[in-house]
Amino acid sequence: MSPAVLQGFFCAHSAISCIFHDRWIAVFFCWYKIISMQPHPVTQLLHKYAPAFHPVVNFEPGKDKLLPMDFSENNQELTATIYSHIDAFTRYIEQLLQANNSRYGIGGYNERRVIYAASTHFDDTDEPRRLHLGVDIWGPAGTPVYAFMGGSIHSFAFNDQPGDYGATLILLHQLDGFPFYTLYGHISQRDISNLGAGQYFSRGQEIAHLGAPHENGRWPPHLHFQVILDMELKEGDYPGVCKYSEREKYLQNCPDPDLILQMNQYITKK
Repeated sequence: MSPAVLQGFFCAHSAISCIFHDRWIAVFFCWYKIISMQPHPVTQLLHKYAPAFHPVVNFEPGKDKLLPMDFSENNQELTATIYSHIDAFTRYIEQLLQANNSRYGIGGYNERRVIYAASTHFDDTDEPRRLHLGVDIWGPAGTPVYAFMGGSIHSFAFNDQPGDYGATLILLHQLDGFPFYTLYGHISQRDISNLGAGQYFSRGQEIAHLGAPHENGRWPPHLHFQVILDMELKEGDYPGVCKYSEREKYLQNCPDPDLILQMNQYITKK
């Protein structure tokens, strides 16, 4: 066989190999994308067991009103003069709830917020963190918080930097053998004063209270409630706000807390 024929053969073989190689890569990435889009087993289990969950805060559907809270750039009423000063921000929340005859304000999951510009806690060097990963329930300090199902204490901490969680509790749960976590931020410092890792809370047990600004990271009283699939070896803390460029990663690890709260269906439109 002449050198020219051999060269042609190897060129043809290489071309065919490249075609099959590229097709296998395309198939792999297509498969990976399909798999990554599938709901996590915990998300499916939260749907399944939702009717059995205890309310996280006291709420009577049909009687109590829920007000949606918007802390994105779409809210033109909420200026930096308000959210940069704790007293003004607290009055803003209280007046909104009173004017709308609402027991709680609620919202924030997957919301790109402007209010984090008030604290350097969210100003990472390359890109500030602005995307909220939990649901906030705004109400009076001292409002009781309950375990929606049984769970043991994973960790707790007093994250006292301005803009942070303040007093924080993280519980470990299991559904059909699958572990996951719930984080309770901005609670009262006394709620974590006599706790121990591994301590068990039963469904419906009072576990915390909405903290006042001096103990909750300098925020108007509210509960930050977040679901976490993987704690990534963290204890007493987990990001409740992420960079927008990391949105997909964190939303996959922190599914919608309303799967547990089941409160969005009762939101009153402004």
